[in-house]
Amino acid sequence: MALPQAKQDATAQRIAGLTLPQNSGWAQTARSDALARLNAMGVPARRDEYWKYTRPDLLTAASAQKAEIFEHGEPPVFDSIDRLKIVFVDGVFDAEASDDLSLEGVEIDRLAQAGEADLHWATETYGSLEKNGQTPVERPLAALNTAFATDGILLRVTSKVSKPVSLMYLHKNETSDAILHHVIKLEKDAEITVLENGPAAARINKVMEIDVADGASFHHVRAQGRDHERQAATHMFARLGEQSAFKSFTLTVNGVLTRNEVVLDIQGDATIAHVAGAAVGDGDFHHDDTVFVTHDAVNCESRQVFKKVLRNGATGVFQGKILVQPDAQKTDGYQISQALLLDDDSQFYAKPELEIYADDVACSHGSTTGAIDEDSLFYLRSRGVSKDEAQDLLVLSFLAEAIEEIENDEIADLILERLDGWLRRRRG
Repeated sequence: MALPQAKQDATAQRIAGLTLPQNSGWAQTARSDALARLNAMGVPARRDEYWKYTRPDLLTAASAQKAEIFEHGEPPVFDSIDRLKIVFVDGVFDAEASDDLSLEGVEIDRLAQAGEADLHWATETYGSLEKNGQTPVERPLAALNTAFATDGILLRVTSKVSKPVSLMYLHKNETSDAILHHVIKLEKDAEITVLENGPAAARINKVMEIDVADGASFHHVRAQGRDHERQAATHMFARLGEQSAFKSFTLTVNGVLTRNEVVLDIQGDATIAHVAGAAVGDGDFHHDDTVFVTHDAVNCESRQVFKKVLRNGATGVFQGKILVQPDAQKTDGYQISQALLLDDDSQFYAKPELEIYADDVACSHGSTTGAIDEDSLFYLRSRGVSKDEAQDLLVLSFLAEAIEEIENDEIADLILERLDGWLRRRRG
């Protein structure tokens, strides 16, 4: 079927100012293939099934809309943790602000430099997981990223890494438009924790491809920056081997438009895959979590836990699917999406889906939307707690199930501290 003219025009407009990176070496084939797929799909439009709740206009415009830089004076969220720090400023690697890119158990390269070589271990992964993730749902912004990404980190993990690798994204240009692509490959029985924080740019398009081998464990915690006018489209594509583990948590506060997509392909038996998120938004905040988990192996577990707290007209979206293939017996799939609306103007759209072709499974999904429980609020106020403080306590309690998905207690405590601080400032 020919692409509608409106999509052809929108796609041409989006990529008019972009050029395929030169001297791409081993990545050139993947980039060219991604560009061909993008032109065949076209950039997303509001009529597309998985974009009917989120307007893609800001993400597909030819240039980034101005986003004011937010100076909050707080230290970065993971500053107290011993970690290897890798810094990008408006999508450009900052060598002076970063630590030395060497750590036992992990090989670290930059896409911008490694891409000039003829051979690299990332050849088999770059663009391949993203390409596989285009079926059965098209994700054109990810294809655009694979084609035009200017930089990113390539991590090859060979053993259990002693401390987290921390990707910090700073925003210093009000019209910056960044495209970053990370590739992470975990060898057999390897383990790593990857932290991400910061607003990144006025507009950010980011892809992370994660290949988790048999027995390996990938832990990921992300705190998306508080620059409210930023626009973000992020994608995580993961392929999971036998007896492996994948756990990812995202905290989002502020942001005029955020679309986080996670696509997991469970290929090995006895694997665990957890994806969770907590979002707190105010005013013209629009936050979209879109998740697709494919079970194609025996005796595997997946969890999707997403909580959103919305006020003053904010909008939340959750689209989550569990696909169980015919041979994926003894699958345990759990999905919950819940929104707490603190006024009558905010709204939450949910589209939970199960598609099951195996007969020995335990899969469930649920979605709720509601207000603060008046009985609980009355109980706290009767004990001398002010109304605003009581409401904040109930908000933190509501978000707790998602935060509990974080494996590391120290990191979970930091996330709770930041949420509590955000609520206190809003109260003030």
